[in-house]
Amino acid sequence: MGTLANIALGVLGISFMTFVTFFGRLPIFRRTPIAWLHRLIWILIPNALLSLDNRLTSGRITSSISRFGHIMMYEKHPTVLIFFFLLLSVGEVLYLPTAWPQLNPLQKFTGALAIVLPYIFLYLAAFSDPGAITPVNHAHEMSRYPYDFTIFHPGTACPTCKLLKPARSKHCSLCGHCIGRNDHHCIFINNCVGAGNTHWFLLLLLSTGVLTLYGGLLGMALITAKMRARYPEWALLWWNANAGKGMSLHQWLVVWSWGLQDSGGVAMGSVTLLALLTSPLVWGLLGYHVWLIYCGTTTNETLKWSDWQAEMDDGFAFRRRMAPDRAKDLRVEPAWTRWPAETEQVLVRTQDGRPPPPDTGVDDVPGVGEWEPVWRLKDIENLYDLGFWDNLVDVFVPWYSFRDPQMPVTETSLRMRMKKKRRGR
Repeated sequence: MGTLANIALGVLGISFMTFVTFFGRLPIFRRTPIAWLHRLIWILIPNALLSLDNRLTSGRITSSISRFGHIMMYEKHPTVLIFFFLLLSVGEVLYLPTAWPQLNPLQKFTGALAIVLPYIFLYLAAFSDPGAITPVNHAHEMSRYPYDFTIFHPGTACPTCKLLKPARSKHCSLCGHCIGRNDHHCIFINNCVGAGNTHWFLLLLLSTGVLTLYGGLLGMALITAKMRARYPEWALLWWNANAGKGMSLHQWLVVWSWGLQDSGGVAMGSVTLLALLTSPLVWGLLGYHVWLIYCGTTTNETLKWSDWQAEMDDGFAFRRRMAPDRAKDLRVEPAWTRWPAETEQVLVRTQDGRPPPPDTGVDDVPGVGEWEPVWRLKDIENLYDLGFWDNLVDVFVPWYSFRDPQMPVTETSLRMRMKKKRRGR
């Protein structure tokens, strides 16, 4: 198939590399080929090339590549955003002149909607405030979530912003602010994904996934119809054409090549292949973020939980219960949050695999009772997981308050515990 085959293989390779880059470090892929490939691509091969470059050029080539990579990945600029915008618009310019006249009114309406929505959500995700924490809104952000004393602890100040870090926040060096409920900094939107724009980011993924899937399937339907009109014995799947009409694999590929190139030239066929091959990547990324919502976590927090799992594997993690009548230190903790529950546990790590020493009267670590070792993440309660639908509300309606300020914390905590028990958690 020549050029089209090369395009297909190139797009498929880029999509796979992007998937490995984004997801290779996630705990779900630990001890899988994906994690091994991530380590091979980003650790083993770069180290080998660095060693070779040090011998041949004293590291000059590596230094230049590192500077370029740092600019592309770790400095805020719209290069990748512009590339994404051009990928959408140029693909549509190449695709629509041939496909549009062949569509019926309903297809034109749904197609126009599928084309417009990604641009709207791209603008909203890229230019909305992701949840930057400033002195003006700091008190409000502090009241968004309670500290869980597991991955977020009170009293930690951001060395750059000089403000106490609210629970679930993280400083982004590219954006220059701490971001509330920080998920990650996305180079495709040149912005952080946080409390203020996660819903727009998810809608961008959804609309882009619909566009690529709809455009790919529609283009394939138009191309297939033209091929069948000229070659009635042809079938979409080669074994069907071979079994029914005796078409060889070579003949089947020749018809494919003719159909992709004759249906508006190479342009429409290439865009159709590009849409079909990139669609699984977009849907996979959307599915991953839906899974994060189901778990009540973020990409940033998933990496923190992964670190805790490593501590548990080594036997260095211990927990004990939080006193239900604990008095908050209002200098570093909010007196009230919109969240319907407070933490019921304290998780710590030690250096020697032994539990922390018993209370001595001046206790820097809250909690009561004996320390017990923890070996599995599933034994730790995630304070920020309220169940899928409430987690979804938290993402799409970030200003929604889950708790009546007049209702005691003990009652809301009991209500959430019973709700989780009914879900079998």
